[in-house]
Amino acid sequence: MNWKRLTPLLTLMWLGHAWASDAAQTISQGEYLAQAGDCSACHTSKDGKPFAGGLKMATPLGAIYSTNITPDRKYGIGNYSYDQFATALREGIAKDGHHLYPAMPYTSFAKINDQDMRALYNYFMREVQAVDQANKESDIPWPLSMRWPLAAWNWMFHSDSDYQPTMAMSGAWNRGAYLVQGLGHCGACHTPRGMAFQEKALDESDGRYLTGATLDGWHAPNLNGNLRTGLGSWKLEEIIAFLKQGHTENTAAFGPMAEVVEKSTQHLSDDDLKAIAIYLKGLSASNPTETAAAMDPATVAALVKGDTTQTGSQDYLDNCAACHRLDGKGYRNTFPALAQNTALLSEDPSALIKIVLQGGHAPVTQQAVTGLAMPAFGWRLDNQQAADVVTFIRNGWGNQAPAVTAEQVKKVRDADSSAKP
Repeated sequence: MNWKRLTPLLTLMWLGHAWASDAAQTISQGEYLAQAGDCSACHTSKDGKPFAGGLKMATPLGAIYSTNITPDRKYGIGNYSYDQFATALREGIAKDGHHLYPAMPYTSFAKINDQDMRALYNYFMREVQAVDQANKESDIPWPLSMRWPLAAWNWMFHSDSDYQPTMAMSGAWNRGAYLVQGLGHCGACHTPRGMAFQEKALDESDGRYLTGATLDGWHAPNLNGNLRTGLGSWKLEEIIAFLKQGHTENTAAFGPMAEVVEKSTQHLSDDDLKAIAIYLKGLSASNPTETAAAMDPATVAALVKGDTTQTGSQDYLDNCAACHRLDGKGYRNTFPALAQNTALLSEDPSALIKIVLQGGHAPVTQQAVTGLAMPAFGWRLDNQQAADVVTFIRNGWGNQAPAVTAEQVKKVRDADSSAKP
């Protein structure tokens, strides 16, 4: 027997029990896995009961609503056998045979192994409280609402094979890959999608995997090794801290990622967080020629002198400098830096536009209980002013990113009426 070849697989199996150590001691394996899969984020509506569904989600064809996955026998999954439960998660086919919309990340959940799938089933059937709440029909108009074409979609874009360890890599790397590709379904937000709403890549074998994507108006940034727009300049410890506490010394989670940290990643064991970081740091750069943003003192010098000739600089002084400072470095562990912040330098500026217009808050975690908030500025900045200040941020202090137009701001503002002045 070749023990050397088996080592990564055995280590992966051992790490699969990491839930029983560290901070996850007091909960079952199934609950831990449900947190890793962030199930409550989609299947619990605002002010709703856990896992009872009803959350509205936008799609290119119209809104859909998450379903009741409590063990209620009338509206939930209480009548599902284990095999029917596994088929729904891995193949996107419900108990009655209808196909689920691929907003349900079954293309990722297909990689969940049998042991973890069984633990999830036991948790939802035995530990989750049944809720007598009917499911909502989608807002997708007929005939687009017909589901039989999803069988063809699955044939073209879906593989129901579970995760297969890469023997050349360590057990920790494989554990990270299993979590990122499977339960964590990171690609659902961070991988670009094609014309049929399919993820263009499902693992690191395709260079498009986790290169960033825009979903529901938020741009999820690149997670590969790019130095300026990805995680190439991040340290392993910074990724772990970000996922555990929602911030590093210089960055903070915002938008949908803040909810991911609150409901999911902060609850993962230290071993699993490290495994995820190891896997992400191992991803090759999609743009190997990209260089890291370097601090340029010219921006600070101009602002200190009161020189506001650069477009957007006056708006920055009036609205941003008090928290993010003249040097764009913010305040350590409090207000994130804007200078050399990789999350702000993507080609798509929608996430930065949205947080300027709508405001936001940092995640509330066991290590950061305050959940510091940023106020909305959509009420006081018109489209051109918002475009100018976002462009200033994306090009000040040595940052290098495309300029933002008033039309881009208008598009984001119109998509969310709460941001209108």
